[in-house]
Parts: sequence; structure tokens; C-alpha cells
Amino acid sequence: MCLGIPGKVVEVKDRTAIVDFGGVSREVDATLEDVKPGDYVIVHVGAIISKIDEEAARETIEVWKEMIEALERS
Repeated sequence: MCLGIPGKVVEVKDRTAIVDFGGVSREVDATLEDVKPGDYVIVHVGAIISKIDEEAARETIEVWKEMIEALERS
């Protein structure tokens, strides 16, 4: 099973991208996908594994928020 985290590309340098994960930015490997700032992506183990559209990204981010809130309540 693969656990991919959605984020938004804010900067690209060669084969590396800075991706924002809801206020936390990380440098990730962008070798597998051609990305540009503003693209929404799925990141797994420090690498972009796919691009997704903005609507899918927002829906996925909302599900993550709900899961985190549920875990915090338990």
C-alpha cells in the first residue's frame, strides 16, 4: 500500500521542487513528473509520484484534515 500526501508546488529547481503541505514546505524529488509552480501533486517517500487536479487535491486535503482531527479526539 502506498501513502501519498497531496501538496502544492511553490518552486521548481532543476529536478527538485518545494511543495507546500498546508503550511509546511518540503523539498522533494521531481524527477518522475514535469511540474511547475501552482501544480498540485501527490508525494510519496520524498518524491512526486503524480500530478492531480486542484479539485481532487482539495478533496484529499480535506479528508486528511478530518482524519487528523479524529485522531486528536481519541
